[in-house]
Amino acid sequence: MKNIFRIDLNQNRIFGLDILRAFAILFVVAGHAGNLVESETYKYINLFLFDGVGIFFVLSGFLIGGILIKLLKNNTVNLKLLINFWIRRWFRTLPNYFLILTTIVIINFLFGKNFTITDKLKYFIFSQNLFSEHPAFFPEAWSLSIEEWFYLLTPIIIFTFIKIFKTKIDNSILITAIGIILSITFFRYYRYSILSTNDIDVWNLTFRTQVFTRLDSLMYGILGAYAHYKYNSFWAKHRAYFFFSGIFLFIFDKFNFLCFKSFELYDCVFSFSVISLATLFLLPFLSTLKNGKGTIYKSLTYISLISYSMYLVNYTIVLEWIIMKINWLPLQNLNSHLSLITKYSLFWFSTIFLSIIIYKYFETPFMKLRDKITLSKNDG
Repeated sequence: MKNIFRIDLNQNRIFGLDILRAFAILFVVAGHAGNLVESETYKYINLFLFDGVGIFFVLSGFLIGGILIKLLKNNTVNLKLLINFWIRRWFRTLPNYFLILTTIVIINFLFGKNFTITDKLKYFIFSQNLFSEHPAFFPEAWSLSIEEWFYLLTPIIIFTFIKIFKTKIDNSILITAIGIILSITFFRYYRYSILSTNDIDVWNLTFRTQVFTRLDSLMYGILGAYAHYKYNSFWAKHRAYFFFSGIFLFIFDKFNFLCFKSFELYDCVFSFSVISLATLFLLPFLSTLKNGKGTIYKSLTYISLISYSMYLVNYTIVLEWIIMKINWLPLQNLNSHLSLITKYSLFWFSTIFLSIIIYKYFETPFMKLRDKITLSKNDG
């Protein structure tokens, strides 16, 4: 039985980045679990929850930026290199996504009311939230759409600067990152100037969860990868200063959101930039934490490894279908508090259990297959 849940930990992993990834997914899942508790209780839990998805965006940009820099510096820049990059990224993200998306479509087809497949096809090409509000179906897919468009567009823009405008590799990466940050921030400002945003639902749908209002978040990670490569000594020397500055920005943003919730200029335009900067500032310190030991190290690394699967299954499959829609007869005989505790525990257990199974028996085999069919293994 132990072998079913056993996951081998690669000793070459950067423990600091695993810490960040683990906390990010725990923030996300704990936030979704808040649907199971009373609002009065959740407001205390929420004090300790930060924007896990925003953290994921910057971390993803940092890792992908590092891969792109290594690829472009060590290889001939051509179409073959670009295609190889996409193959490796898509083997990492698409199998799990299509597995969960297809499962949710089948479940809704069999058990849902007034379900239609035609408007769900856009999920397979990540076009459901480019410029428009993300639909209610599979709501957590909004961030995956942003990630995939990032994987597609960023290398194309960098490639264009290098091949067509003959720009140096370093400058191409920097121009792309800064250009997208400025463009998306301006787009959010323009949208803020023409829309009336007066509650959290409108803010969430029109600013937080659309591709072309959030692409800039990943570019802060690209800037981090650029700084780590180009100014490594400065990056390492001031890591403690950056780390505490990042913590301060996280606390500042949380304080602002809890106390004001005005959905004015800061919330609609600049709050996403602040969270991205906060995460970026954590990276110099965390990226130097190469190793760990003990139970905490193993637990956080374990959670980090299954984090992608946790993100995919925890809300729609576990919360909405397993916890909310299944009639748990034994729980009906329990008092309300004991029933809540049982459902809450079942939510976490189911999320982690399913994520382990998916990671070990679906995600990992695809990762091994990826290494067999890609044209080059230079991008790690």
